[in-house]
Amino acid sequence: MDKAILLVEDNPDDEALTLRALKKNNIRNEVVIAHDGAEALDYLFGTGQYTGRNTDVLPQVVLLDLKLPKVEGLEVLRRVRADKRTKLLPVVILTSSNEEQDRIDGYGLGANSYVRKTVDFTQFMEAARQLGLYWLILNEPPPSRRS
Repeated sequence: MDKAILLVEDNPDDEALTLRALKKNNIRNEVVIAHDGAEALDYLFGTGQYTGRNTDVLPQVVLLDLKLPKVEGLEVLRRVRADKRTKLLPVVILTSSNEEQDRIDGYGLGANSYVRKTVDFTQFMEAARQLGLYWLILNEPPPSRRS
């Protein structure tokens, strides 16, 4: 089975749009959805509702919104990069923010890419196609960690 995509998105409309764009572009990887930063961290580290999840199986890529409830996206990224189990995990910031400081902070904390969500569906579809092509097909991920 293909590795999963972790979509961290609190806006139901953006979640639906992202899922539709992935499906329309034949990206068939399982998509695990976290609706806030705390849920994303629980999934990645096998805590909370995900206690007992095999954390050796990481998503192939994390699509991370910045403006999240409970734990903000940049804090999620900071914790992902601080942990040896997830520090090499590809993280793409997928956000509507066009703030220069958000881009600086995102890259400074180790984001692999920063993609702005567009309001135009056709442009968003193309962005999803390119994200899928690159991160799920072309990119060579780091080796799986061994127990």
